[in-house]
Amino acid sequence: MARWKKPTKEETRALRRDLTAKAAAGQLQLPTAVAEVRKTFGLTQEQFAGITGLTRRQIAELETGIANPTLETLQKIGRLFGFSVGFVPKKSEEPAPELSALR
Repeated sequence: MARWKKPTKEETRALRRDLTAKAAAGQLQLPTAVAEVRKTFGLTQEQFAGITGLTRRQIAELETGIANPTLETLQKIGRLFGFSVGFVPKKSEEPAPELSALR
């Protein structure tokens, strides 16, 4: 198995630009977002866990899509990169349902 290599400063800048562009376009999904944020900082799962106050296992489960994180956990991760947690509208052909139809 190949050993993980910390990205160079240029690679880090490119990763950050790419991640920010994906976030702005609404193309980030939780498992890949957590892994990309961590890799952008050039951190192992263990190091990232220490910084966020989570366990390495929690980070691994988030990155594989197994975890069901709390809002607090999502905020801890997002805060590191200047992201906030919120709702993003889906891009869809169908119009949103009327509120009266949801009751």
